[in-house]
Amino acid sequence: MPGAVVITRPRAQALPLAERVAALGRRAEVLPLLEIAPLPDTGALRAVLARLHDFALVAFVSPNAIDAAFAHIPDFHATWPAGVTVAVVGEGSRAALAAHGVTPATVTIVSPLDPVHSDSEHLLQALDLAALDGREVLIVRGEAGRELMGDGFRAAGARVTAMPAYRRSVPALTPAFAARLRALLDEPNDWIVTSSEALRGLFVLLEELGCAASGENVVAKMQQQHFIVPHTRIAETAHLLGISQVTLTGSGDDRLLAALQSRP
Repeated sequence: MPGAVVITRPRAQALPLAERVAALGRRAEVLPLLEIAPLPDTGALRAVLARLHDFALVAFVSPNAIDAAFAHIPDFHATWPAGVTVAVVGEGSRAALAAHGVTPATVTIVSPLDPVHSDSEHLLQALDLAALDGREVLIVRGEAGRELMGDGFRAAGARVTAMPAYRRSVPALTPAFAARLRALLDEPNDWIVTSSEALRGLFVLLEELGCAASGENVVAKMQQQHFIVPHTRIAETAHLLGISQVTLTGSGDDRLLAALQSRP
């Protein structure tokens, strides 16, 4: 019998995928490796979203950024101005937009052309950067993150506003969380990881767990697990952390599920 499919996304995005995994006849274990929380003060976010018409392009770095922003855009059709392009890095973000009623039928949505390379670098390649020279661009993101996207827009002559919309953190290693990790390491499982930050956080938790467990090499156990990842950058992080079994799928839940179905 195959082991569990461990879904490490934040809980809100993990649950729909868990349902699809269960429909394949696999046992889904939701183990969020990042906790998403609203900002304590959303005044600046609400102010910038109130002037969307000023921007030539709005880039959302993740589904979390989309959900956090649209919590303050209650009526999309009334508030989103015509002619403002939306940019996203992957199929998960396109699905998040669609959940808020934003589709290519109503808005120009740009994303990387190659689903295997769903990242800021390839999004910049897919955009007409020359058309942004002298115009305003809004990036909606977490409190911290890579600066590559903003630097790319600035290099093209755009005036960039980078706006935090949510806060993310690695969960605390509570006794209950530690017990779940140990149990999952007792059998070979398929781990779906969709964030390099979450993967690095997992190994920080494992080091903490190993320090608390006399003689138990939990890091080595995790390195023998199978990981399914959508992006090249996450696969590179996994290899740097010593994980030997990594399947790279490209962006989108359909590809993640196809990789699961192809497992022996």
